[in-house]
Amino acid sequence: MPADAHRTPTPYPIETGPLSGFSFVAEPLDRADALRDDPQALAALWPQARVLVIDAEGLCFVDADGNLLAPTGEEIGGGPGSAIFLGLRGAVAWFVVSSDVIALEVPGRMELRQAAFQWAHADSTAFAQARALLHWQRSTRHCSVCGGKLDFHRAGYTGRCSQCRTEHYPRVDPAVIVAVSDGSRLLLGRQAAWPQHRYSVVAGFVEPGETLEQTVAREVMEETRVRVRSARYLGAQPWPFPGALMLGFEADAEADTPTVNGELEHARWFTADEVGASLRGEGTLLLSPALSIARALIEHWYRKMTA
Repeated sequence: MPADAHRTPTPYPIETGPLSGFSFVAEPLDRADALRDDPQALAALWPQARVLVIDAEGLCFVDADGNLLAPTGEEIGGGPGSAIFLGLRGAVAWFVVSSDVIALEVPGRMELRQAAFQWAHADSTAFAQARALLHWQRSTRHCSVCGGKLDFHRAGYTGRCSQCRTEHYPRVDPAVIVAVSDGSRLLLGRQAAWPQHRYSVVAGFVEPGETLEQTVAREVMEETRVRVRSARYLGAQPWPFPGALMLGFEADAEADTPTVNGELEHARWFTADEVGASLRGEGTLLLSPALSIARALIEHWYRKMTA
């Protein structure tokens, strides 16, 4: 069966709602799920495929100018083997391999956050997908049920226990991230390890048995003692550090005095003037970098306040 037979008929829709500008979302690969069960089709695509190479630290191979270095399958040799199939861009397949399974001399390596600022969206989005998948494979070597060794199938997307045959799938950890407002001010907090004057919106992982809105209210209360009245979903960002999905919200809250309990070093309300000055590069307040959904949430709140 030709590889084209597996392709999705239309591109994936991209709906980001009112948020924009953050990384790892734009121009995703067509993941072509059906190809994962067709090793012959993948082998046929391999010679012209582009292959990302990522090391144990999560750094991607780059050329002397800092651009993505993605050799073809023909240049690497052999077949897909243990490479993970990422998807298709047009008629070209994209894979990722761990640097410890191939011999390839390269001028340099690059971290994902830096790549998000320097590369085209399509390349940094593929890098994010590849990094998360490789991390999952590297950290999931044994079955959590019986301890047996895992073998990977479906082009790298399924781990199957060699003893009890339990199947394991790539892990994604959902987390909420929320711009909390009392109607005129924005709630921001900082962690002790951050650079001086850096503040961001509240975030936290979803726990079993709760809705996303319940997570928003719980996390804001736990971290700042501020009471949330309502929350609205705005958009999402894959955050492969190592494998989270950040679910962005805005929330209305009481004008409580923020009180931290150790998870944050400090939290307080900021006015639109303070936030606006920081967005213009003025004042001492440092906000989240532009690649993150955190920054998009802050900018969205500021636009609403100054419209």
